[in-house]
Amino acid sequence: MYNYENLLIELFGQDYAINESLVYSLQFSHLRTGGQSKASKSALSRDLSDLVGFVEKYRSSLIDDEYNSHEYSVKLIQIPKISNTNRGDAAIEFVRWDILSAEDKAAYEQIIVLVKDKKVKVEGANVSRLKPQEVVDSINKKFAGFKVDTNLHAVLYKLFQIRPPYKSEDPFDTNTKYCLYDEPHGDYVYLQEWVEFVIHYLQSSSLQPPQLRQRLKDQQYLSCSDFE
Repeated sequence: MYNYENLLIELFGQDYAINESLVYSLQFSHLRTGGQSKASKSALSRDLSDLVGFVEKYRSSLIDDEYNSHEYSVKLIQIPKISNTNRGDAAIEFVRWDILSAEDKAAYEQIIVLVKDKKVKVEGANVSRLKPQEVVDSINKKFAGFKVDTNLHAVLYKLFQIRPPYKSEDPFDTNTKYCLYDEPHGDYVYLQEWVEFVIHYLQSSSLQPPQLRQRLKDQQYLSCSDFE
């Protein structure tokens, strides 16, 4: 679909792009408005979260008979087979558990015992995500230099551009390794990796808070990849 639209644009110009055509879905379009890109990212974020949650809840809700059934999954136990009577024996022999007699099952269970802990997880929102004040507190516990406050933290995330500016048209445009947009609350949360990154940067840099603020004022931005 992308190649088709590229060819249309190449031959006839952007007026013939399919982004406004009702025949094709907008997610296949080569040209998008800012609103379309924002809506696409928002929908994708929710869909992926819902899909992962559905799979996890489905697997944890299976009863043991279903979970252990060969119709659901196949679990293999490798046991060396020694045969001195017939060199033509197969190197691998597959034994179907569901057709074994009770006596044979008991014999196999004596060879190996499989213990499976089944956990039913209740999904929590923003688990292991940090608010700005929590980021600052974590940094100050490990960084022995000057004290970091929320204002200086804002300077740092702006210098490294890990999240878009306030009221950006695309709030999802973050460096997902360090920062995520929390759509229900309309704000941003940070990961532990961001705390470790900031500590590493401050320890290896000679810049003091006034210099960092001046650098931001002069729009001398930094790249995370240069300090990772």
